[in-house]
Order: sequence, then structure tokens, then C-alpha cells
Amino acid sequence: MSWFLAFLAGTATGVLSAFGIGGGSLLLIYLTAFAELSQQAAQGINLLYFLPAAAAALPSHRKNGLLDKTVIPPAVLTGLVTAATAAWLSNGLDTAVLRKLFGVFLLYIGVTQLIKKDESGTEKHPASP
Repeated sequence: MSWFLAFLAGTATGVLSAFGIGGGSLLLIYLTAFAELSQQAAQGINLLYFLPAAAAALPSHRKNGLLDKTVIPPAVLTGLVTAATAAWLSNGLDTAVLRKLFGVFLLYIGVTQLIKKDESGTEKHPASP
């Protein structure tokens, strides 16, 4: 049964990742809450999961014109430096602290998404002016 649950979690988070919703965050919740892995182990698995999921979704986003080429280089460079620094720092933190920080992060994202409004009242396409 645990193999089937892991398959379902991977499928669901893969679909969400393809939509750009953040399936990796949900995968972390599954791995820590249901698979009972440590936060550090879940983060490592999530990093390995993200690479093929992003590679699979990228061609579709490129084809649909959803990539702003002026933003990509600084975002990638900043992301690499920040990810390396955060990975180094997280190795020195207690798992309980990491879980609490991740929980606060998820709460913040959830609340901001609930109260966020587009001023025009319609959803704006990222590639539109």
C-alpha cells in the first residue's frame, strides 16, 4: 500500500508541478507527514524530483510564450546562489526548526493567495502587456 500511496503522491504533485502550482511543496508535505522522512531527506528527494518535472514542463511553457527571457538569467543566478547558501545553512539547523520554518512559509503563501486580488478583477496572462 505504501508504494501505491507514493505513486499517487508522485502523480498528483507531478501534475501540479506541470501547471506551475508548486507540486514540490506538496511532495515535501507528503514525504514528511505521511512517509515520515526527515525534513532534510525530504528536501533532497524534492530536489531530485524537481529536475525532471521542470525539464518536462519547460518545453510547453516555452512553446506557449510563458518565459520572459529578460528575467531568466538574474533569476537563475540568484536562485543558484541562494539555494546553495540555504542548503548549507539548513544542514546546521535542527529538523524541528526546519519543519516550523517550512510550516510558516506555507501559511504565508496560503494566506497571501487567499487575500490576493487582481485590481482589474480578471486573471492576467503572464505574457500579456
